Amino acid sequence: MYHSTLKKLSQTLGISISTVSRALKDHPDVSDITRRKVKELAEVLEYEPNDLAIQLRTRKSNLLGVLVPSIDNFFYDSFIASVEAEARAHGYSLLIMQSRDKLDIETSCLHLFRKNMVSGVFAAISTEIEDMAPYRKLKELEIPVVFFDRVPEADGYNKVCLADETAAQIAADAIIEKNKKNVLALFGHPHLSISRVRCASFKETFLNKSPQAKLHIDYPENIVESKKLVLAKLQEKEKYDVIFCMGDLILIGVMQAIHELNLKVPEDIGVIGISNGLIPTMYNPKITYVETSGFKLGKLAFSQMFGCLQQQTIAEEIFLESVLVQGGSL
Repeated sequence: MYHSTLKKLSQTLGISISTVSRALKDHPDVSDITRRKVKELAEVLEYEPNDLAIQLRTRKSNLLGVLVPSIDNFFYDSFIASVEAEARAHGYSLLIMQSRDKLDIETSCLHLFRKNMVSGVFAAISTEIEDMAPYRKLKELEIPVVFFDRVPEADGYNKVCLADETAAQIAADAIIEKNKKNVLALFGHPHLSISRVRCASFKETFLNKSPQAKLHIDYPENIVESKKLVLAKLQEKEKYDVIFCMGDLILIGVMQAIHELNLKVPEDIGVIGISNGLIPTMYNPKITYVETSGFKLGKLAFSQMFGCLQQQTIAEEIFLESVLVQGGSL
């Protein structure tokens, strides 16, 4: 136990428990010689502080919470990998949970974060949340929250976002440059601000630069829905030039439908997406996409979180710029 171990160190060295404790914390009141002796003995005895006792005393831990809609998503997987590497380098560990886009699960996850006394939370909100009260509870407990990817629309929160407006504009410009006139554009859940921002930017770009083009917009949420929708659309009389996919899961469903119908890309139909980067490289030809890197976003999010933990930042929204990566699908 914590006190018995400190007691053993103090008895062996013939100094007080409080002196041992201060020496382990590099307190300036303890001499260099005493600090060295304490640390050498602590290493020999494999002393480890009682983290639970420290948490109970400080109401904080070296634990950071990460809440994502789904772990089985390459974007969130790469985001988590990036945050974990940064956290480990700064002495933190991660508690990772997924909401499955259900409000009750999301609320339960936030409760578990509080119960485990996390020092901060990274969160991509669910499609069901409307009242941000569960997150305000964290703020009341002085637990900083950095929202990423899926963020609340209201001001006053720390947000790290992809440049969603620019990403959609870049994709629209690439389609217009190829003189595509009949576009099937697939976005995510319409409740999410990320979907609304990307859709609005996409439509505005066509309105300003190619007003004669026909846009057909829909909102499949996952692979299965995307495949089902595209199978139906591509067997209608309407002839589409290109399909735009807002995210990787939509892209996978679209490509499954295209392969099932034995269509060739880009001869029969063009494809472009917004992607983290891996999925587009798995097809032949590779899919043209606008890069939205989960790994880069993770590094940016941790930087903002670390500033919060050091009380050096104010609530702000930071954007990660996107770039077009050419494939052969247009």
